[in-house]
Amino acid sequence: MPVLGLIAGSGPLPFEVAQAARERGMRVAIAAIEDNTDPAIEREADGDFKWLNAGQLGALIAFMKDAGAREVILAGAVSKAAILRDPSRLRPDARALALLASLAARGDDALLRAVALELESEGLCVVESTRYLGERMVKAGVLCGGPLDEAQRADLALGMRLIESLGAHDVGQACLVRQGTVLAVEALEGTDRMIRRGAEFGSGAVLVKAAKPGQDMRFDVPVIGPGTLEVAVECGLRAIGLEAGRTLVLEQVRALARAEAAGIAIVGLTRLAPSAARLAPSDEEGPS
Repeated sequence: MPVLGLIAGSGPLPFEVAQAARERGMRVAIAAIEDNTDPAIEREADGDFKWLNAGQLGALIAFMKDAGAREVILAGAVSKAAILRDPSRLRPDARALALLASLAARGDDALLRAVALELESEGLCVVESTRYLGERMVKAGVLCGGPLDEAQRADLALGMRLIESLGAHDVGQACLVRQGTVLAVEALEGTDRMIRRGAEFGSGAVLVKAAKPGQDMRFDVPVIGPGTLEVAVECGLRAIGLEAGRTLVLEQVRALARAEAAGIAIVGLTRLAPSAARLAPSDEEGPS
């Protein structure tokens, strides 16, 4: 039986990846990241399991090779904010120190790509975190709620243009917009805290979440789940726009039901051109 090596960060994404891989007949060996991963992830491992510090690159590679993994998926976030507040949390081993010394830039994308190259240099194929989640990817059109008014459509399009323009600078994947005004852009704090920060200017905004231009789909795929939906309800959001084909709604049935009950429209946005986004024409008026 083939073995998938799962590097599990925070949030529900590692759980969905593990479950989907098992449904396809794979065993799952899991490396969980200290101070990030939900301890419940250990129950998802039917192969080897190990807790590691985020700086233990050499130990990570050895674990994956010993577990018999040929494919490796990085799923979930590793909190950079916690490390910045307390650098002692990161205990880099010799291999990690050599990697950090070789990097000209240490943004999230550059660091993750470098880690992936180290894994692949040892014969471990790093694949897209969505490899087994194709059926869960956001489709174009209205997923729940609606219909949208013209102001909301304009705000969604503005949000997509903003993410596209900022993404080249490795700035976050989400923003909050209301009546043509950008209330907040996601940075290090993450989507939920960004929503709360923007909501200080009032309710009725729309959230847009999309992949950055040139997004490496092996890691840092944009996601929302029930937790973000609860924050959206708390902050009075009216709509959530997600890039079709490149974002995920985790625990989808539960998340969409919560949005529907709260009157929040969730829509899949498509990019028509470098600076445009819209709903698929057949879905603009809501689900049939």
